[in-house]
Amino acid sequence: MAASTSEAGGAAAGPREDSGSGENGETAENRESFKDIALRTLSAAGRAIAQLVSGFNTGLPAVLLLLWLALTAATSLVGVGLLMAPASLRALHALAGRERDRLARFGPEVAAPDPPPTRLRAALVDTTTRRELAWLVRHSTTGALLGLLGVLLPILAVRDTAFPLYWRLMPEGATATSVGVGNAHTWADALGVTLLGVGWIAIILGLAPGMARLQAGPGRRLLSAGPDADLSLRVAELTATRAAALDAHATELRRIERSLHDGAQNRLVSVAVLIGASRRMVARDPAGADELLERAQSAAEQALAELRTVARGILPPVLADRGLAGALSGLAANCAVPCRVDVDVPERCAASVEATAYFVVAEALTNIAKHSGAQHAVVTARGSAGRLLLSIEDDGHGGADEHAGSGLTGIHRRIAAHDGTLTLNSPPGGPTVLKMDLPCGA
Repeated sequence: MAASTSEAGGAAAGPREDSGSGENGETAENRESFKDIALRTLSAAGRAIAQLVSGFNTGLPAVLLLLWLALTAATSLVGVGLLMAPASLRALHALAGRERDRLARFGPEVAAPDPPPTRLRAALVDTTTRRELAWLVRHSTTGALLGLLGVLLPILAVRDTAFPLYWRLMPEGATATSVGVGNAHTWADALGVTLLGVGWIAIILGLAPGMARLQAGPGRRLLSAGPDADLSLRVAELTATRAAALDAHATELRRIERSLHDGAQNRLVSVAVLIGASRRMVARDPAGADELLERAQSAAEQALAELRTVARGILPPVLADRGLAGALSGLAANCAVPCRVDVDVPERCAASVEATAYFVVAEALTNIAKHSGAQHAVVTARGSAGRLLLSIEDDGHGGADEHAGSGLTGIHRRIAAHDGTLTLNSPPGGPTVLKMDLPCGA
């Protein structure tokens, strides 16, 4: 599926004016494409810097904890370290848990293994403790250094880029650049420092996402439950997921039954009654029979429309006709809140996964229109490494609660049926961000 970006608002998408053809049209299209690329690059760099800084918040304690563990191991030879071992192991497990929570805020959740032991003898042979120690060594070195760069690079970029604004206020003989070399005596020297600031910005835009992935890699590999972990929690999770999926399926069947019984069936009964009455009237009152037949035709058309609505609620035909990008664009066009759609899913996902994504967006946009008070919404879909990542964001007043009996409960059940994850971030005052992570399936 090709990348698609569209924007719509109001009850329906209005007609677009001809933007021209030839060079003018191509130039406008290229400019829009460049704008989208620039916005995505800035957004990715901003998220990466935030992730690196948050990694520094665990990297610095990791350095201190590694020194403490080394001291504990050294003093264990004389017995003192044996007394500190339980406390240091508890600190290791707590820091590892904090890192799992941090990684979950910036990507898929890291499944925690069973609680590791805090007694020294059991910890020495515990696989989870060994994996956490291996993570601690890497995070206290590479991770902490990358986090420090995440803190310093924006400061250096701002300092050098804005140097022409304050260089005349610098003391005589003060170093001009952030790297500690050079002096500025003219405007040309000050502008040269600005070029260094532009270089820092280029490093942030180009390297920060990779640095963030490098920092998070050891944690995602070593802090998740290993292949030899106890599968009882996973079995319990799958059991609950299956029960939720069956419940959601039963609820959907009841909805379809109510729609057919209360809508189309009543319309068809009305059609039968009207046709029977018109047959009895046709001989003695042809004009009245014709009126009844007209009403019967109208009722039949309404019944067909309701049947189409029920069919679209089971599996929207637009998914097969236009794919996920076209289906989401259609939802955005019919949303009461202006909504922009950005889809980049190179390959088609399983039909059930696409249907789940469609219904999740439909429910989320309905909630936004009814409850959020938002002025704008953004739907983003990305396909990467066999996963479908979906994000729905609005600038409303926030405060959404998954457990408050809203449509979010139904969304969670749909996603859980596919063994996916749902993340909701909706602080009071907004914005509200709903993220979904699903396996694409076959």
